[in-house]
Amino acid sequence: MYTKDQICEKIQSIHPDVGRCGIDLIVNYDTDNHAWKVGLKKGRQRLDTYLEEEDANFCMEGRQCIGLGLQISQLKDNISQLKAH
Repeated sequence: MYTKDQICEKIQSIHPDVGRCGIDLIVNYDTDNHAWKVGLKKGRQRLDTYLEEEDANFCMEGRQCIGLGLQISQLKDNISQLKAH
C-alpha cells in the first residue's frame, strides 16, 4: 500500500493547480471503506471523494490514472462553484 504523501504527490503531479489559490488537498486512507479519502478545502468549504484502492494502485503504478484524474477534476469544479463563507 502507498502512503498518503505518495498519493498526494501523484494527485499534485496530475493537477498541479491543487494546493494553490486557496485550495488545500487532504488525503487519508479510510479503513472502513478500504479507499483513499481525498478532500479539497477552499476557505471554510470542504468536499471529499473516495478513490478505490485498486484505482489508486493502478495510477501509482503508472498503468491508468483516468479514474483518479476525473474524480479530482470533478471535485475541483464543485468546490470552485461553492460560495466562500
